Amino acid sequence: MTEPVIAQKAPYPVEVTEGKKYFWCACGKSSRQPFCDGSHEGTEFTPMSYEAPATKTLFFCGCKKTAGQPLCDGTHNGL
Repeated sequence: MTEPVIAQKAPYPVEVTEGKKYFWCACGKSSRQPFCDGSHEGTEFTPMSYEAPATKTLFFCGCKKTAGQPLCDGTHNGL
């Protein structure tokens, strides 16, 4: 299995809107981090769909190794 690219060793704070769908980049190659721009084409990775339950700031994973995809769980602290 191919490992994703570590986009950054910190989460991305994003103001999300209730009910809106977001597509989190799982490969780490997107130029629109933390969201997908199609850079995964031709790889085994696919973006993860996430629908915001409320309007608020969330922290999306930047290292791509979180167990709580797509949100940060602090895994980057051990990298």
